[in-house]
Amino acid sequence: MSAVDGMTAGAGNAAGRRVSTLELFFDLVFVFTITQLTVLLTHDLSFAQAGRVLLIFAVLFWMYGAYAYLTNQVPPETNARRIPLILGMCGFLTCALAMPGVFTTNGVAFGLGFLLVTVVHSALYALLHGRYVLSFALTNVLAALCVTAAGTVSGRAAEGLWLAALVLQNITPILSSRISADVNGERVPVTGRVGGLDPAHFVERHGLLLIVAFGESVIAIGVGSGELKLDWGMFGGVALALALATALWWTYFIRDEEAAEAALRAASGLARFRLTMLAYYYSFVPMLLGVAVLAAGVKKSIGQLPEHLPTAPAVALAGGVSLFLAGNAAFRATLRITPLRFRAGTAVVALATVPLGTHVSSLAELFALVIALVMMLLAEARWAPCTHDERGSA
Repeated sequence: MSAVDGMTAGAGNAAGRRVSTLELFFDLVFVFTITQLTVLLTHDLSFAQAGRVLLIFAVLFWMYGAYAYLTNQVPPETNARRIPLILGMCGFLTCALAMPGVFTTNGVAFGLGFLLVTVVHSALYALLHGRYVLSFALTNVLAALCVTAAGTVSGRAAEGLWLAALVLQNITPILSSRISADVNGERVPVTGRVGGLDPAHFVERHGLLLIVAFGESVIAIGVGSGELKLDWGMFGGVALALALATALWWTYFIRDEEAAEAALRAASGLARFRLTMLAYYYSFVPMLLGVAVLAAGVKKSIGQLPEHLPTAPAVALAGGVSLFLAGNAAFRATLRITPLRFRAGTAVVALATVPLGTHVSSLAELFALVIALVMMLLAEARWAPCTHDERGSA
């Protein structure tokens, strides 16, 4: 049995381990960064701001994913591990608090918080990888330094440094795959070692993150309604907004988690690492951003239920749903979970509801989005009862 297989088998033996309460606590703190991104969008629903939000979140979520790998393989079961993890939480909280002024007055504070997140991760992962942690720690720390330096400049220079941080993060797995570590006398790529994770724990961890993020869309309903009178029109809008969030929850949690875990178990080592990167980073970014954009749209539209919506909140409502479905379709394509066509098609249909919001009412757009999602779920249940196809050997 190869070293990678041995690590995979070791992960399989730990398959019964559940996400710890400290990990869930960590996720609650991280989701506050998503809440703050929603605040940024609510104050400025422009395409330029949406681009900046995408850049910020992609960089932040990279390090969240890094911690998901970390606690999967280095569980926080001792105080020596718990206390540094709490320091990492402090770093994410600093980033969240600095978020509203990240491109103005709080850029350096944000960067220092992010640097703390990165250094703590590297130190904890050294418990597993030893000196080989440098294969990904160096580029991650350089990315954090770029973010910190961005706080000292403004405009295009700041955005360029953020983009450089994102590039550094994304070349990290390429570099790590070219460096091998000695495991029981056998040379194994560092990314292959990272791929020896517990699929059940990894899938559950990201599912819990997503459900906490959905909570943000529910909170947005209350924030958007404020002190407005709860009449029948308001109640109808609130019920539709909740139904929309529920339909998105149904889209992922009823069909995808079990099939995703099976797909990860069918792979091992480097192949499993690549699957997790594609499914739980590149595909999860639009899914989580979709929830944040939807929450911003709900906040802006819930107080204008009987009226026409301005273009920006109407686009945010439809765009949030479309982003989530597009990310979910990519997630399914990566893990060979079928069907795809209903979700991809509904992502397009969702965008077509924007004129209903701008020319009829926010109620009409919310109703159309809910109907589109319900019809998608019914079509999948009727014509595609199987949630995943046969997989070849990875």
